[in-house]
Amino acid sequence: MNVKAQKADDFDTKIKDLTKFTGYFNFYWDEKSGKILLEIDKFDQEFLYVNSLPAGVGSNDLGLDRGQIGNSRIVKFIKSGPKVLLVQPNYSYRAISDNADERKSVEEAFAQSAIWGTTVLAQDGDKVLVDFTPFLLRDSHKIADRLNDNNQGSFGFDESRSAVYLRNTKDFPDNSEFEATITLAGKGKGYEISSVTPDANAVTVRMHQSFIKLPDGNYKQRKFDPRSGYYDVDYMDYATPIDQPIMKRMLTRHRLQKKDPTAAMSEPVNPIVYYVDRGAPEPVRSALIEGASWWNQAFEAAGYKNAFQVKLLPADVDPMDIRYNIIQWVHRSTRGWSYGESITDPRTGEIIKGQVSLGSLRDRQDFLIAEGLVQPYEDGKPTSDKMLKLALARLRQLAAHEVGHTLGLQHNFTASVNGRASVMDYPPPVISLNTDGTIDLSKAYRTEIGEYDKRAILYGYQDFVNGTNEDDALKGIITETIKQGFLFISDDDARPAGSAHPQAHLWDSGANAADELNRLMVLRKHVLDNFSEKAIRQDAPMATLEEVLVPMYLIHRFQAEATSKMLGGLYYTFALKNDGQTITRFVPPAEQWKAFNALMGTITPDALALPEKLIAMIPPRPIGYPRTRETFKSHTGLTFDPMAAAESAAGATLSFMLQPERAARLVEYQSRDNTQPGLLPVLNKLVAQTWKVPQPTGYKGELQRLVNNLTLKQILTLAATTNAPASVRGIALLQIDDLKKWMQTAVVTATDSRKANLLFGLAEIKQFEYNPDKFEPAHTLNMPDGSPIGME
Repeated sequence: MNVKAQKADDFDTKIKDLTKFTGYFNFYWDEKSGKILLEIDKFDQEFLYVNSLPAGVGSNDLGLDRGQIGNSRIVKFIKSGPKVLLVQPNYSYRAISDNADERKSVEEAFAQSAIWGTTVLAQDGDKVLVDFTPFLLRDSHKIADRLNDNNQGSFGFDESRSAVYLRNTKDFPDNSEFEATITLAGKGKGYEISSVTPDANAVTVRMHQSFIKLPDGNYKQRKFDPRSGYYDVDYMDYATPIDQPIMKRMLTRHRLQKKDPTAAMSEPVNPIVYYVDRGAPEPVRSALIEGASWWNQAFEAAGYKNAFQVKLLPADVDPMDIRYNIIQWVHRSTRGWSYGESITDPRTGEIIKGQVSLGSLRDRQDFLIAEGLVQPYEDGKPTSDKMLKLALARLRQLAAHEVGHTLGLQHNFTASVNGRASVMDYPPPVISLNTDGTIDLSKAYRTEIGEYDKRAILYGYQDFVNGTNEDDALKGIITETIKQGFLFISDDDARPAGSAHPQAHLWDSGANAADELNRLMVLRKHVLDNFSEKAIRQDAPMATLEEVLVPMYLIHRFQAEATSKMLGGLYYTFALKNDGQTITRFVPPAEQWKAFNALMGTITPDALALPEKLIAMIPPRPIGYPRTRETFKSHTGLTFDPMAAAESAAGATLSFMLQPERAARLVEYQSRDNTQPGLLPVLNKLVAQTWKVPQPTGYKGELQRLVNNLTLKQILTLAATTNAPASVRGIALLQIDDLKKWMQTAVVTATDSRKANLLFGLAEIKQFEYNPDKFEPAHTLNMPDGSPIGME
């Protein structure tokens, strides 16, 4: 027998009596040993490798959810003697050239990564057999690192408690899917991991790994434009002529083509179809299908008929199958973020699969908000359906939002100023007060796709007739979008506390942030003045009024932060050279002072006070209903503390106003334009409207003194922080010195509580002066978690 025949015999012997899975990569299951043997017949042939988490940890804070997609990497198997390596080429650096030597020079200039290696078990011609089990039985999702980094304990992979999960190990023509039950063992100590595991010392999840055939070469890349609202893939192309940019940027999108590109309206060659998780209950399921389907309106505006479809996932379909875009319903122990993720070809930006994960507790938060607004539980009367309608309206918008990410779109946090022009913004419910004193929720959320969204889809998915100059056509789309008044500003310009754009924020509404804050404060007062036990169900503990009260008391929290961005704010665009947009523009001084006044209106005693009858309704927490991250902190032990609620709200507003980057801009902008407010005038006015106003008596007097102390604390913090430039710290020091002299005079004639307030302020200043660099004021109580939880 020749050597070749001997090798074939060895191969056949190894797989004899094993269960064969036929597909993209054939593999074999050995029931006796619990091993997977992989048949490799594609050497030096690139494919996509993706790891994911089909069964997660269940904590929003840890960010390890069911269905989470990990990394997408192009890899290939290479063989050298008995060794097989799985190698990841370096696609960040390329040479797009017909010259093989030029391509080779770049390939050899940068490191690749061998992400796994093994030894051949048997060979038959050009195919080999390897034990694939060690590749599957490992912490491919790096969960142990995440737990360790988040102070949840010390964990490591435990092979003895891990095994192949055959039920979700499958083979398809274009993808091979492998899954394993993985246990991370160690010593769990964190609250988050303890709250979601039966035994915090053993975290058992499932990890999925996919080998996916790369798309064919017929996908046409589209040029990325920073004004377009899309995500991008980028790489350096060393074959680029020296007079052209070496960095190439392409937007991410699905492949979509018209059957008839010359027709104004045409069906697609292949539609984009999304499938909704069968585990979503009704009426949630129908809301998700309806909301996600809004995107078909945008594709119709781009000239496609039935190009975007949403269906219920067939019962026999595996949601991990690469051929199916999925909208899944994810459960966690707390409400949390939802996600729209994609598996994308790193070479081109083509989206291969979209995967949406929607947190199942988000709708309950909207229901809770509606309970506080509607006060629906009246004895002997049927319960209103307004809460359910609000929650489902939010779910429709949320489904559309997260699907938008999987179509390639980023957030657009300026859409709220333009009539809620995009589902890619973060929307608060738009609530109004009827003339009869009732709350109107009928226009809380969008009921269709936004006009900006249609423009964005037009840029990303318009199918151009042959002969069209695509660069010119795309520029024309952007130019028209700008002409229509739409602006794109995303995460990096909206999320940071010190961000400057006065129109870019999360969970804000209205064309002008200050005007909307003033409107919202009127509505808030009405709600709080009429808040009662009708906000909770029959037989609910009276203490649980607090859970409904929290989002009502803090209903202005995000609008206040948005308003603070007008102060020391800067209008700007992602302008390209000669595109006609205004590049930068100061916020007019009158608008900044309007914002200042609106913010000060949120920290007056009248704004912070709760009705006495409401305070008296909230007893200490009963057994089984402990305080949570969703309730107010307390300085008073077991009892409800209205002063602590006020501290959390007022402290947040003051920190927004005197954030170090904002203070630095106030100084800089006034130096360039003396009509700008400037930091010192802002501090002077702030002190004049807190410490120096006549002090009320009683409960409201205590609230005013609370705000006084918070104001001083914030100015002292600004003077002490090394994150602020010397000019800011110097101005803060000047204000502290002036306030100290005023206090020293005022304390002589002050009596009782007023005198105590002044003496405490002077003591704080003295402590600061003793060692400014090490001064740390007492911690201000934070608001209960907000957006959507665990982020404050």
